[in-house]
Amino acid sequence: MAALDGFRVLDMTQWEAGTSCTQCLAWLGADVVKVEQPEIGDPGRGRPRGDVLDAPYFVNWNSNKRSVTLDLSIPEGRETLLSMLPHYDAFVENYGPGVVEKLDIDYDVMRKIKPDIIYARIKGFGTSGPYSGYKSMDMVAQATGGAFAITGHAEGPPMRPGPTIGDAGTGVQAALAIVAAWAQKLRTGEGQLVELSMQEAVTYYLRTATGGTLFGTQPSSRSRGGRNPFMRLYPSAPGGPNDYVFLMAANPRMQKATCDVIGKDLLSDSRFAGAENSEAMIEQIAEWTRQRTKREAMEAWSEAGVCAGSVYGLEELYTDPHLVERGFVHEIHHAHYGNIKLLGWPAKMSKSRVAISPAPLLGQHTDEVLREDLGFDDAAIARLRAAGAIGSEMPDSPAISQVAG
Repeated sequence: MAALDGFRVLDMTQWEAGTSCTQCLAWLGADVVKVEQPEIGDPGRGRPRGDVLDAPYFVNWNSNKRSVTLDLSIPEGRETLLSMLPHYDAFVENYGPGVVEKLDIDYDVMRKIKPDIIYARIKGFGTSGPYSGYKSMDMVAQATGGAFAITGHAEGPPMRPGPTIGDAGTGVQAALAIVAAWAQKLRTGEGQLVELSMQEAVTYYLRTATGGTLFGTQPSSRSRGGRNPFMRLYPSAPGGPNDYVFLMAANPRMQKATCDVIGKDLLSDSRFAGAENSEAMIEQIAEWTRQRTKREAMEAWSEAGVCAGSVYGLEELYTDPHLVERGFVHEIHHAHYGNIKLLGWPAKMSKSRVAISPAPLLGQHTDEVLREDLGFDDAAIARLRAAGAIGSEMPDSPAISQVAG
């Protein structure tokens, strides 16, 4: 049995902040039905750019969902969505400011139809405050949330971080809030409005860094401790762009073990005493790491009880023996791409199992869901399709079959 078995989510999300939220819920066992615009779908699919195949970006964020296409600008499309609503526990959206209000499907409208609905909204800056009308995407949230300010070299400008914590980091927090709201609903019978600001969500991942500001009384800095020989990147063989190992010997015991492994007593050698001589010590350690691969260096230090990690290129994650053995790398079949590998969900639960299924094709489940939720027959579905309220995409259409083949 899956942990969220029986929990149903009406998913009107796009790009990543919302889709990561609903994917978290799907991976925990929720039935997630993704509502998309006919012919175009979630812009993350790449169709607005004219792409034929769904982008890998979309495939990575939308597994374990079903896709329904509805044109909400047509009265029949909006009415169909609202008719579906009573069959769901939660509704999730992350459109730009004012979009759901324009479509007349905001919280006040939906709770009249389903009073116990859990209505989740993910916005760049929330729904109140001076910035609430501003649009935002991941890196805007990271800039305004402080992540840029602590990334980069001390003497250089702020830098764009690599991970998309503004989007996916917010999505995970939203998923947690939705599950908490459901737990509360099971006790009280009441739904509620859940709202997240991406800017605020980013700050959660900077709690450790904000300690350096002494509760906001001092400026933040970049690359603090960058000259510490025991907390830094070291080059490794054979010298490729990601051939580095990160050493984090965080206490005296680890520092002594670091030196024991490389066979050099750097701590008692007077030549390396004092911060001004840290570069000389760094070079001594680097001399050892350059003669080993990043994995060899990681293993040698780790087996001695020292924190150290290889710098993996993203492509290496799919073949890392540790991740593979733990079952984190999944092989699935996608209608467009064939057999592919996907990275899994990090939480392992002894009483919950959910198999990973591929991201849906656009509109793949429209007919299926309308039959399940509303009892529509072929004639009713045909009338909606003729009116343009639902999309004409079908998973067995010649166009899709040709691409998949």
